[in-house]
Amino acid sequence: MLDTFIQTRSDIAPAFLAALARFDPDRPILVLGHFDADGLSAAAILARSLEQAGKPVEVRITGKGENPWSPALRSELEKRQPGGLIVTDLGVRDGDPLPGTPTILIDHHVPTGVPGQAIVISGNAWNPEPTSALLAYWCAQALGTAQDLLWLAAMGLVGDMAEEAGFAEMTEAQGRYGKTALRKAVSLVNAPRRTASADASAALALLLKCDSPKELLSGDHPELDQLLAAKSEVAAALDGAKRIAPKIRGDVALIRFSSPCQIHPLIAQQWRGRLKDKIVIAANTGYRDGWVHFAARTTTGTDLIRFLATQKPPGAGEEYGSGHSQATGGALRPADWNHFIAGIGFPDEQVPE
Repeated sequence: MLDTFIQTRSDIAPAFLAALARFDPDRPILVLGHFDADGLSAAAILARSLEQAGKPVEVRITGKGENPWSPALRSELEKRQPGGLIVTDLGVRDGDPLPGTPTILIDHHVPTGVPGQAIVISGNAWNPEPTSALLAYWCAQALGTAQDLLWLAAMGLVGDMAEEAGFAEMTEAQGRYGKTALRKAVSLVNAPRRTASADASAALALLLKCDSPKELLSGDHPELDQLLAAKSEVAAALDGAKRIAPKIRGDVALIRFSSPCQIHPLIAQQWRGRLKDKIVIAANTGYRDGWVHFAARTTTGTDLIRFLATQKPPGAGEEYGSGHSQATGGALRPADWNHFIAGIGFPDEQVPE
């Protein structure tokens, strides 16, 4: 594990280049990224820098309920037969996402397992903690093709609320592109993945072809209309859910609602600031058929990864309890949700099985 986990800035460039050297040069590299602003920006940085370095590359962004370790997505990856796989902002778990294919994981979440033979470039537990997009930017610098991609690194920092972490790249990007433009662009790029369709392809398209946040916001590209429509859809869903009062039992506050939009993290974040002495859980029974998705947030200092681990129901899988110590969540089948929610003091919040 120690040989494959890279967690120092000086080791990132040589490790990335050494890992790329293991890829099959006769087949395209596949970049697989998360569909939020940090994951999308990281994927765009990697794709653009690899293309500028003359390496063929394809990009695949995850959708609702997808992760690289699931059988369905693994089957798709096998059919693609990439020359190498780069997975970014999707966690670090047990086993290789695509056994037999050289793989690089670029991520900053708490690892939940040992990823087989993959090389892991991890920002977890750094102080300050670099986001996946900033890690990807440092990797791109190793290829010598990164200067015009600085704004994308900043998009990832803003998207994961790390813009005030003190990184020199953030300061430079704010001076060059403006804080307001970066924040507006991030807000729009984040919107599609929260919609009922969770289709972030328009956001990715803009990040792949624009050269600045101002260009993204300019209206010169038709994809902007899709982002604006997505933002309106999410705002309407959020307006309804934020009126639901929390139920409080002991140290936990629960807000439960049903929406096809991924607004449970936003609701949890909103109540986190108002219930500063509680673990806030926002549960969404309508996001994906057959699942209860939830987000957990707190300002108490409680390690939420550890908290969820102590409450883990027997049927919980990889969708449960990963992320950050102060911002996590998961997805559970109804029977497992019922076990979990009763265990933390809300037996009346069970759902039909």
